[in-house]
Amino acid sequence: MRKRIWLGLLMILAVATVTGWNWYSQQMQSTAPPAEVTAAGESQAWGQNGNDTMANITSKTAAQPPINAPAIPREQLLSHIKALDFERYTQYDRQRVREYISQSLTGWGWTPQLQEFDTGINLWAQREGTDKDAGAILVAAHYDSVAGSPGADDNATGVATVLEVARLLGNRKTPRALWVAFFDEEELGLRGSLAFNSGNLPLKELRGVIVMDMIGFACHTSGCQQYPKGLPITPPGDKGDFLAVVGDMEHLPLLKTFERNATPSVPPIVTLPVPLKGMMMPDVLRSDHAPFWYSGIGAVLVTDTANLRTPHYHQASDRLATLDRDFFAGSAQLVMNATTALLESTESLASPRAAGSQ
Repeated sequence: MRKRIWLGLLMILAVATVTGWNWYSQQMQSTAPPAEVTAAGESQAWGQNGNDTMANITSKTAAQPPINAPAIPREQLLSHIKALDFERYTQYDRQRVREYISQSLTGWGWTPQLQEFDTGINLWAQREGTDKDAGAILVAAHYDSVAGSPGADDNATGVATVLEVARLLGNRKTPRALWVAFFDEEELGLRGSLAFNSGNLPLKELRGVIVMDMIGFACHTSGCQQYPKGLPITPPGDKGDFLAVVGDMEHLPLLKTFERNATPSVPPIVTLPVPLKGMMMPDVLRSDHAPFWYSGIGAVLVTDTANLRTPHYHQASDRLATLDRDFFAGSAQLVMNATTALLESTESLASPRAAGSQ
């Protein structure tokens, strides 16, 4: 099965190489000059001449309040981080995490399901929407850590946020269904999300996927934020005080949902639309959103940029004490805002040109 999905990825890359660049160039011609999105919905132009290509970076309208999005209590987020304050690398410790997640979901009325693969186990659950034609939104995070690290940011922050989305939105009646998933063995090569995409789950129901991978660290000193080599945009600055949201060009409305719901209570966000499924920027394929791109499903990665910012990446020091609690709470709230808006909408999340080509 794994050979099949990797062959599929190679085929898609080949097609994208031949036909994708022309579509991307046309799409970018209709995109406004890139800008930085502030938490208050104000925008400042990125770059000096408006010609930066891998753009975006702002909502064209002021941020709008989300539709009845519940507020996430900070103490609930931190309680999850404390409960997961241990290395999640061995099979025994990953089983401890699954037990915590399963017990939490069951207590809130969900029915957790296990998806076993090779050496790991994914955990997922779903609740139905009121409109069967509206599809579903998946909110997900990986729950494993590397050996020697308790992974408070990587990725207990993501797990905690998914749990709060499940707790607060599990009983809400919305047109779209809500799925939640917790992937195993991301640190060993995205094994969990690859298995999720290559299994027998009804992924055709998914209209959009939100993946979180490290959303709790900020740095505020000059020079603390780094960027991948060859980034074809002018960076927003050398301080790591923003949240990055990375999405595929074929599903721009999904990405723009985050811009529209960037309220004053959340960190500044930078949204990056990626063409050609990341073929030209391998650094944007390092987390569990990538397999969904290659399954043709719109997905975004929400991240604090990981090792490009935090000195605690994959270290024993990645603990609750080194998180920026205000930043983490705001990041989680942005995900809640966007998830609520997506669940209560039935509009297509495919870009017009991409939708027209299907």
